[in-house]
This record gives sequence, structure tokens and C-alpha cells, in this order.
Amino acid sequence: MENPVLRTDPERSELPRVLGLFSLVGIVVGTMIGSGIFINPANVARELGSPTLMLAVWALGGVLSFFGALAIAELGAMYSRAGGIYVYLREAYGPLPAFLFGWALILVIESGTIATLAVGFSSKYLPYFFHLTVMEQRIVAVALIALLALVNVLGVRKGAYLMNFLTSVKFVALIAVCTLLFLFARGSAANFVAAAPGAGRGALGGFGMALVAVLWAYKGFETGSYSAGELRDPRRQLPLGLFIGTLAVILLYVLANLAYLYVFPAAKMAGSARIAADVMAAVFGPAGAAAISLIILLSMTGTANGHLMTSSRVFYAMARDGLFFKGVGRVHPRFRTPHVAIVVLAGWAALLSLSGTFEQLYSYVIFGFWIFMGLTVAGVIVLRRRRPDLPRPYRTWGYPVTPLLFVLSAVLLTVNSLLHAFWNSFVGLALILLGVPVYFLWRRGSSGAAAD
Repeated sequence: MENPVLRTDPERSELPRVLGLFSLVGIVVGTMIGSGIFINPANVARELGSPTLMLAVWALGGVLSFFGALAIAELGAMYSRAGGIYVYLREAYGPLPAFLFGWALILVIESGTIATLAVGFSSKYLPYFFHLTVMEQRIVAVALIALLALVNVLGVRKGAYLMNFLTSVKFVALIAVCTLLFLFARGSAANFVAAAPGAGRGALGGFGMALVAVLWAYKGFETGSYSAGELRDPRRQLPLGLFIGTLAVILLYVLANLAYLYVFPAAKMAGSARIAADVMAAVFGPAGAAAISLIILLSMTGTANGHLMTSSRVFYAMARDGLFFKGVGRVHPRFRTPHVAIVVLAGWAALLSLSGTFEQLYSYVIFGFWIFMGLTVAGVIVLRRRRPDLPRPYRTWGYPVTPLLFVLSAVLLTVNSLLHAFWNSFVGLALILLGVPVYFLWRRGSSGAAAD
């Protein structure tokens, strides 16, 4: 008997497979490089104080992210359809964990990410060029979300073209910034070894908190899997795109931190609120600060576009499984995009950006993201045992060591968050578990509809 909760409607068209490798790399790189590399190095400096440890944690975060990408690549090559992690969780553990992931994603994780980027765009960096009132900032934030939604509704190629353009600009610009800093700054190689006096916690807790900040800067590689249903050759392109994109970002992040340290010692980095802008201003004056502000604006726009473009496919997949509003699974008859899913996500993100309360919710639910990421990567091991018969066009390098190391890091990050931010973590778990009764209510309604 067909499971009424996990059903698809054959009358609704699938998404067209029109994306190539370059577009996937653009999605991965463009979504990973947001605002984290422009701000988080200072947070890491405050936690650790030692340049050696600072560079080590950025390298470690990159390696762990790459291990995660290796595992997701195997899952994506096996299940090359829209939805990515949602699909992998469903196949490995059943519909409830998959639903909870989607629930957390739309409740705050992805919608909150888009809202955060839009608000940061309008309130933190655009005012460097234009004076805006609070009301004008909110209007700009909503307008940015609406514009990105429109582009993505009009066609996946249009969203990908915008993504590729913005990714290319900010990637080249960041390399240029690092090169110029090394060429023209009156820096010192001694900064690479001089620790900040009194800075850093001097314990594993400090390293753990720094690793959390670093991994959030690397977050985004998983979004490439959401659009697997639109890749022309997902079995080959998804693993390759994840590898190229993740490795490129790792190299760029390490290079950027070396450039920051060359100009500012760790103590000065720790006291900076906007490390990239401060470094550029110190070397090139107001023109340097204006240049990095423009790069950050482009970067935030590209990252918001990437999240809107890819995560809407999760809700599209949920709707086609009967675990979300049926209309969200529709494909536009002309533009061949999941237009309802895009509009729903953009609308909710816009409301969060206006509410002024989403940042607290975001800090709560973000904790649960690492639980889902750990479960997803562990799904490689689960499915190898449960479904050894499934075709695996790509197999995870270093299996089972690399997925186990990523899972261990996810566990340690979860424990570290519980120890150092217990109430935020507790509330985050409560918000995620609130999805359990919602799931059963939805399942009951779907079962009744199927019976009719």
C-alpha cells in the first residue's frame, strides 16, 4: 500500500535539469562566502589570542567542512533529486527526522539567514554610502529579498547567472584585497607568532567556541545538494562541484586570515568589530574601507540569493512528499521554477526581517543545525549497511574515517554549545521538537486526504 504521507503527484512537472558544473561551484562558493570571513576572524582572535591557534582553527574548520562535503557528495550522487539533505535524512532515518530538518529550516535557519543578510545589507554596510532612516533600512531589506525572489522565480538559469556573477566578483575581489594588503601594507611577519596578552580562554572551551564561529563561516557547502534535481549530470557534477567549491573557500579563508594578521597583530584583531574594513582603512584609508564595504554588499547579496535559490527546493520536495502545503510543490508552467516555494520562503524571511525578533530565534535554532548535519553525514554509514545494493557512482574518500570525524566534530560542537550556551541550546531543541506534533498533525491530515 502506498504511504499517503510520502507521495508525489505525477501531474506536477519535475524541475528541469539545466545547471552545469560552473553554476554549482558558483552556488557552493557564493553561499559559503557571506559576511563571516569579514567579521569572524576578530571573534576567533578574542577566543584564542594565539595566531598559531587562530590559523589552526581556520584550517581545521576547513578540513572538517571538506569531510562533510565528501559524505554529502556520496549521498547526492545516490539521490540526485531536489531537496538534498531533506531527502538523505528521509532515506536514512524516515520522514520524521527529515520533516524536523525542513521545519527548522523554514522556521528560522534558512529564512533567518536570508533575513540576517538583508538586514545587514541595509543597516550595516549600505549606510556607508547612503544615509538611511530605520524605516528606509527595513524597506531596503524587504526590497532586496523581493528582488532576489523575482529573479529566481523567472528561471533557475537567471538565478544561477546572478549567482555566478556575484560569486566571481567577490572571489576575485577578495583575492585582490589579500594581494594588495601583502604588497602595500607595512605589516610584520612577527604578527604570525605574537600572541595577544591576556586574550583567549586558554582552554578547550575557547577553541570549541572559536571552531563554532569558523564552521559558521564555512556553512553553505551543503546548499549545493538542495539543487541536485536541476543539475544536468548530478552523479558527476555534484561531487566535483562540492570538492572544487569547498577547497577554493578553504584556501581563500586561510589566505584572508594571513593577510589580516600581516597587517594587525592578534591583539589588535581581537579589538576590531569589522576586521576587514578596519584592515583596509588602515592601509588604504577611506577608499579602502569603501571598497571592502562594496565587496561585502555584493557578497551578502550573493549569499542571500544562494540560500533563497537552493533552500526553496527543500520545501518543494517536502510538499511533493505530502509534508508541506500541496501548492508549494507546484512548478511554474512557463518559468519551470518552484515559484510558490520561493515566494513562501521570501515572504517569511521578509516578515522576520521586519519583526526585529528573528535574531534571538536564529541563535536558538541554529544550534540544531549541527545535529542534522551530523545525522546526515552519519547517513552515509547507515545507508551503506541498510542499502548496500544501491548504486553509488561516488564513494566517500577515506570512509569510514572522514565521515566519523565529521560526526564527532558535530557531537563536540553540540556538547560545547550545551555547556557554554545551555539555555539558548535548550530553547533551540524545544523549537525543533515543537515540529513533532506538527508532523503528526500533518500526517493525519495527509492520510485523511488520501483516504478521501
